[in-house]
Order: sequence, then structure tokens, then C-alpha cells
Amino acid sequence: MINQDLIRNFCVIAHIDHGKSTFADRILELTGAVDKRTFHDQFLDRMELEKERGITIKAKAVRMSFNSTDGKEYVLNFIDTPGHVDFTYEVAKSLKACEGVILLVDASQGVEAQTVANFYLALENDLKIMPVINKIDLPSVDIERTLFQMEEAFSFKKEEVSLISSKEGTGVCELIERIIKEIPPPSGEIDKPLKALLFDSSFDPYRGVIVFVRLFEGSVTLNDNILMMYKNNTYKVEELGVFLPQPVKKGSLSCGEVGYLCCNIKNPHEVDVGDTITLKDNLTAAPFPAYKKMSPMVFCGIFPSSPKEYTNLRTAIEKLRLSDPSFVYEPDSLGSLGYGFRCGFLGLLHMEVVQERLEREFGLDLILSSPNVKYTVKKTDGEMIDVESPHQLPLPPQIDEIYEPFVRAAILTPIENMDAICELSKSRRGEFIRTEYLGKDRLNVIFELPLAEIIIDFYDKIKSVTHGFASLDYEFIAYRKTEVVKIDILFNKRQIEAFSILVHKEKADSKARAVTRKLKELIPRQMFEVNIQATIGSRIIVSMRVPPLKKNVTAKCYGGDITRKRKLWEKQKKGKKKMKQLGNITIPQKAFLEVLRI
Repeated sequence: MINQDLIRNFCVIAHIDHGKSTFADRILELTGAVDKRTFHDQFLDRMELEKERGITIKAKAVRMSFNSTDGKEYVLNFIDTPGHVDFTYEVAKSLKACEGVILLVDASQGVEAQTVANFYLALENDLKIMPVINKIDLPSVDIERTLFQMEEAFSFKKEEVSLISSKEGTGVCELIERIIKEIPPPSGEIDKPLKALLFDSSFDPYRGVIVFVRLFEGSVTLNDNILMMYKNNTYKVEELGVFLPQPVKKGSLSCGEVGYLCCNIKNPHEVDVGDTITLKDNLTAAPFPAYKKMSPMVFCGIFPSSPKEYTNLRTAIEKLRLSDPSFVYEPDSLGSLGYGFRCGFLGLLHMEVVQERLEREFGLDLILSSPNVKYTVKKTDGEMIDVESPHQLPLPPQIDEIYEPFVRAAILTPIENMDAICELSKSRRGEFIRTEYLGKDRLNVIFELPLAEIIIDFYDKIKSVTHGFASLDYEFIAYRKTEVVKIDILFNKRQIEAFSILVHKEKADSKARAVTRKLKELIPRQMFEVNIQATIGSRIIVSMRVPPLKKNVTAKCYGGDITRKRKLWEKQKKGKKKMKQLGNITIPQKAFLEVLRI
């Protein structure tokens, strides 16, 4: 059993690309947690997708030992968290398992949007916050400017901020010593009934669901019978351990420790992140408050390219949700695509990551419908319904009012780019609220915008107009009345539901033209003519034609009367007409993906 006074539980939070994973690498090296022969950059980012994109998607917990200058050996339980706004949920649940956080700021970039958002998340959890400036080895840094920004934004004093270089290792050892001195040891009594927080989980095909826990009271040993209080399910503990960073089995875990346990749970639905774990025969007095659920912001349909793969897709989604509880799904069907799932995501990057993981980790071939947000519709009979996909929208005579989600967006930008940011935001139906100055050369521009206008390419446009120097964070505020119409795409007068989109009335014409133009490029020529039409209700907005492949049926005619050729042409014409009515149009999967990007 470890002395609680020698345990420190902390995590690192920052904006994306401010050096969290590199900082984790240096700590692992300095504490000797990883053998030098097996070490590689981004060591805790185990997913192939994380390495490719250079981002952290999943929070990672690791336990390390450190011999301090006071002669004692300390146990450091460290969690590396993501920095992108779409993965804020990973940060929020990781903070519940800690007593302190390191707030990392890039010396060359300064304070950015997600830095501010994560700071307030840590403040809400009443954690000790240690400000750190990273990448001081870069030639382009302005440390004084970054210090001033941190003082203006968070009221940190200059002497409170540590200066480090995660790449070079400068100042990291001194920072660990500071962590030991300033972050409080975990509280709790070992004699009390077990009270542990389930803060994450994953799935192993041989051991079932692996539950990640932080113990706040009491202890747990092998063969104990535990109770998950919210689900009210009882299990026998078959394996216990800690991450060093590879899983290492132990006989018991006591209060203050972070580890994992296995109970041969085969059904992923039995586990709920945020649950309280206690002993079946010795219950804790009260469970932890339930986690605040993150509401999905972006919705789209996920369908297998072959109907035979539906069962495999369902199994894959159930397992994936274990490690990503912010991802929600429900069964759905579209006439053209068959059976699949209607899925909700925190943002467009989150959607892309889930799609990539399903295809790579489970070997699936998927088709995605157009992404959209959740609207609320008030029908003429007074009923309120949620609309998450275009085919759920009632007919126009049944609609009284439509409401769409609005967000408050905070855009941190250099002062010289303020006009470009304001112009871009207003073109997306944004309403200017205020500006907040962070130092002499940066400001925080606050806009209220419809979520539908920012989920696709708004962040990319911001980066473009500011040459990469701006950052974005947003939060949901309310549903507001709007005018939304449904655009249907018809191929030879047949509606393909997967291409239907919901769009604001002002932008309906331009969106319809863009989609049909792209489809005309992507649909291969058939043996018959293909007419592509975009309609709103019974009104045709735009119509385009993909000409048929031609066959020279009169090639065998040498001379003779012209009526012979005319008979062949007439016969061909009737055949093409019949084929157009009965033939199936081949739509490549690329067409579905390209329409998503418009």
C-alpha cells in the first residue's frame, strides 16, 4: 500500500499543438517509465490516426515514479489530454480524476481560444493550476508578450509561470519538483467503504470491457464483488492493475491511486463513464454527481456500403462508444442506402475521426450522409419535434416555426486581422457581441453564430484569412427562430435521400447549384441520359444533364435508303427512354464524400 502523501495526480491541458504530447514524452524519459530502446515520439498516442494527424484524440493515463531532491520516491499519475475543441469532453472527464493541472502555453503562439476554455474547466473543478510556457527554445519566441497575455487573461503573476522546452528537456525536471511541492496529495481514508470514479473505459476482445478508475476512498482487491451504482450492476473483480505505461497487474488498489480493473464485462452497454464504483457488501454513503453529458452538435448518417455489413457496423459502433461516450447513435434507414445509424458528434473533426476509426480498426467500408445540426420544429398542431436529418422534416403545411442552435464563438486573432474576421463572421449570419484585448497585439472577438454556419469550413476559413494566427472556441447558447428549407436531389425524377440537405432560405439557391454542379462532375456517364435536379418542395431550383454514352447503331448500314437508318435511330431512342425509366444509376461513393465537403 502506497503512502497517500507520496501520490500526485495531475493532467496537462492546452490549445491544440502547444506541445502536450512532447511534454509527456520528456516526463516519461526523465522518470525512466519507458525503456530507451522502445521509446518513440508521441509515445502515449497509440492510435495510428493520432500519429498521422499529429493530434491527441484520446486522453491517456500513465503512472510514473520520481526520486525527488527531498530523498523521497513519489508516484505521479499523469493524464495527457487532447487540445482540439471537438474533444473537450475528454478533458472534462480527465479533470475529475486529478488534484492539479499544468496549463501549457506555446511561447510562439501565446494564449489561444482553447487555452482560455480549458483554464475555466479546471477552475470549475477547483483544481490547482500551474501555468507553464513551453517551446522557449524556438528562435521566434516572445516570452515577455506571452507572460503579459497570461497575466491579462488569467491574472497569473510572472513568478508563478515556469519556462520550459519540452523538446530539449529544459526546465522539465524543475517543473516536476514544483508539481510535487504545489499540487496537493489526494485526500480520502482507506478505512472508509470503497468509492471510485469510472473516468474512462476501453474494450479488449479477450478480457471484455477494461474500466479505468480513480479511487477516492477505501481500497479494492482481487475477487471483490463491486457495484456500479448508476447502472446497479454487480461484478467480480478478476484483474487489477496500473499503467506503467503498459498494463501491469496488481493485487490491490487503495485510495488516491489511478488504475484499471477487469470484470469480464462483455456487453459495452453495461458500462457508463462517470459511474461510481463501490463494494457490494459495504456501500459508500453517496455516489459522485453524474457527469454532465455533452450534447452532440453535428449529425450525419453512417451506412455500410454493403447491406451484409450492417451487423459488423453495429458491433463496431458499440465498442467504439466505450472509449468515446460523447459519440451517440441510433438505428436509421434511408431508402437508397438501406439500414444504418444516425450518429451525433461534437464537431466535424470528431465525425471524421470516428469514420476513420471505424474503417481502420474494424475494416468497414462506409458511406456518410450530409452532416447537419439538430433543429427544433413547432408543428401547426402545437407539437414540438427534434429534426436531426432532412427526411425527418415535416411537410411545409405542417410547419409553424423552425428553431436552429446558436453558439457563442470566441475568436482569438491578431489585431490587424480583426476586419477580416468580422467580415467572415457576418457573411455566416453572425452577430457581433464584443471584443476583449489580450495584450497589445491580440484580441478576443465574440460573435453569436448559427451552428450550421460553422461546422463545415469556418475554422479553415479563419486560419486562411489570418494566415494561421487565429484560433476558435465555441459553446452552445440557445435555439432561435429561423427559416430553413429542405433541398432534395433527384436523379431522373427519383429522389436520393442521402443527398437531401437542410439549409437557410437565403443560401438555398447557391447551395443547390454547388451540389448539382459537383454531382454532374462525379456521376459517370451511363448508357442513358441522367438528369440531376435540385428541388425545394415542387419548385425546381436547378437542373443539369449528364449525356449518355453513344453507340453508332447505323455503322452496319452502307448506303441504301435513309428510312432504314431512321428506323434504327427510332428503335435506339425508344430503348434509351425505357432504360432511363428502369435503369439503375451508378453513384460512386466518392460522390457522397465530395458533397459533404461543399
